[in-house]
Amino acid sequence: MTARPLASAQVPPSVLDVLRKSAAYLAAKGVPEARLDAELLVARALNCDRLALYLAFDRPLAETELAACRAAIRRRARREPVQHILGDQAFRALTLEVTADTLVPRPETEEVVDHVLAEVDRLMTAGVAAPALLDLGTGSGCIALAVATERPAARVTAVDQSAAALAVARRNAVRAGASVRFLQGDWYAPLEAAERFHLIVSNPPYLTPVEWEAAQPEVRDFEPRAALVGGDDGLDAYRHILEDAPARLHPGGGVVVEIGHTQGEAVAAIARRAGFDDVRRERDMEGRERAVIARGAVRGG
Repeated sequence: MTARPLASAQVPPSVLDVLRKSAAYLAAKGVPEARLDAELLVARALNCDRLALYLAFDRPLAETELAACRAAIRRRARREPVQHILGDQAFRALTLEVTADTLVPRPETEEVVDHVLAEVDRLMTAGVAAPALLDLGTGSGCIALAVATERPAARVTAVDQSAAALAVARRNAVRAGASVRFLQGDWYAPLEAAERFHLIVSNPPYLTPVEWEAAQPEVRDFEPRAALVGGDDGLDAYRHILEDAPARLHPGGGVVVEIGHTQGEAVAAIARRAGFDDVRRERDMEGRERAVIARGAVRGG
């Protein structure tokens, strides 16, 4: 008979009892960082922060509190992402709603935002007072909203083909107090024909089907496949973005895209074939290639 993750007892379990049993149960289910996830989920169920748990180890839990903890731990044991259970994720200075309709924002994308902001600053130094930025495949809105809040002079447009994802992004914009224009459609399709931007950014789908099949259950079973898989070689989205980008850029503009850590040369080659003559590959804090920045191929005006 399989034990329940948090079995009731005559003596009400304490916060420490619940944490220990929850962490052990999650670890047995193969959950990475089981103790951390147990702390996050128990803290949210008890409507407190993690520090408060450590200050109340001996406090007994009421049955309603135990039930809330048990429900959250069971969801995580099925490998549902902890961010989906919590309903939000920290991203730079923002707290973003995340759902099964969007990717969970990753720390690597926070680093890509640094490159985006550097490009915005370059444009402003060059005399562009209010750079126009286009975020393709915005998902939760993490990149667009980070730029809009950290560089409020920028005029940000965010596009996604998923109405459900855009609904999440719009709620995140309200939460952040950010001004972003959201459009639904496939890549450049919802834009006016003459619309031009100073900077195009994207964290597009870049997994191959084989990589997606081999991904952790949190990714493969709970995040939207369309936001993850980029065709047979993982590069379809980069072809769409980079080949059409020059016609959508103002003079002096550029493109910043997040990449899979093995895709640097392939994405850079696509950028060069599209006519960009200034192409850089940037590494993340782990030393892996994480972004391609392309400039110098402008057909817009």
